[in-house]
Amino acid sequence: MARTEVISSPANPLLKSVRRALARGTPTEEGYWAAETFHLLEEALRSDREVKTVLAAESVQATVDSHVKGLGVRVTIVADALFASLSQTESSQGVIALVRPPEWTVEQLFRGRGLAVVLDGVQDPGNAGTIVRAAEAFGATGVLFLKGTVAPHNPKLLRASAGSMFRMPFVHGLDATLARAALKQAKLDIYAAVPRRGPSTRPQDANLTRKCAFIIGSEARGVSPELRRDALDLSIPTVRVESLNAAAAAAILLYEAARQRSPRT
Repeated sequence: MARTEVISSPANPLLKSVRRALARGTPTEEGYWAAETFHLLEEALRSDREVKTVLAAESVQATVDSHVKGLGVRVTIVADALFASLSQTESSQGVIALVRPPEWTVEQLFRGRGLAVVLDGVQDPGNAGTIVRAAEAFGATGVLFLKGTVAPHNPKLLRASAGSMFRMPFVHGLDATLARAALKQAKLDIYAAVPRRGPSTRPQDANLTRKCAFIIGSEARGVSPELRRDALDLSIPTVRVESLNAAAAAAILLYEAARQRSPRT
């Protein structure tokens, strides 16, 4: 049976901690991710992540109980009006799971025939989360969130990743210098995603069967000069538009890598 308790005070320390985490886009004081929606709860459980507590609006208690039945997860019931003061989604589903994030090392991101994604100043959490989702879908081995990139625990990013953040190896907070050193030490071919302006290589003309990393730059400035210095420019052929959204570009590059690496039939 799920362990259930009821909170009725908006001054409750747990509710205050969760409210701050969601509003600021940070983990809770205890280091848990605040993951809204039933889908993220299901994905966290499916990914064997530790779910410390599930906050449930009173109106969806039965549904939450059915999701965590037999798992020993603590369920905290919150009045619907009080829950609404916590949620950061436009149409709240009445559930917030507090999930212990995974921990990875840089070396784990490049394991085997490494295929890494480096987020260099990607600010939009929707873009970053979608890129993480594409990275998992197309067999990437890890994602590097460099300094200046949206934090991986951002609630909007978690929702955009649709659960992939619970499974995709990642490291965040490295600066460009350390990232360059890590990529070189792992002996990865480095590619920078750039618009079609100067000389560049099409993804289909690059050998993406080798260990490699794609650098996806910020929406406003692109890949930083420091990282681009060691990289081969890749440009996706387009018609009538010069460049694509960061998430769309990353998905296309990852798909091409997966296509080249798949066994020929």
